[in-house]
Amino acid sequence: MPPPILALWLANVLVDTTGQLAFKAAAGAPEAGDGLARWRHMASRPWLWLGVGCYVVEFLLWIAFLSLVPLSKGVLLGSINIVAIMLAGRWLFGEKLTRLRVAGILLVSLGVAIVGAGG
Repeated sequence: MPPPILALWLANVLVDTTGQLAFKAAAGAPEAGDGLARWRHMASRPWLWLGVGCYVVEFLLWIAFLSLVPLSKGVLLGSINIVAIMLAGRWLFGEKLTRLRVAGILLVSLGVAIVGAGG
């Protein structure tokens, strides 16, 4: 993979993962109550706005990335975001990785490696 494409791909993974983690952090506010009060509480937290900002940047990175690779390859390479988010969720939030999820991580990673290698 040429360096500009690799850089855009890695930046996309990093920004998308950061955005998802920020949304999880914003949503994990049990003290906020239910309904509108919960939404107001989330809207007042910087995590929500970090997530929104990441999504804007990720959109721009994704468009730039797709301008350099075929859509079929780009979408498959983008699948690695799932792996990064699952691993980061485990690390930061203690989320459970079952055997099936680990198997999924391995299969997705293998698929991305094959596509990235030019398959």
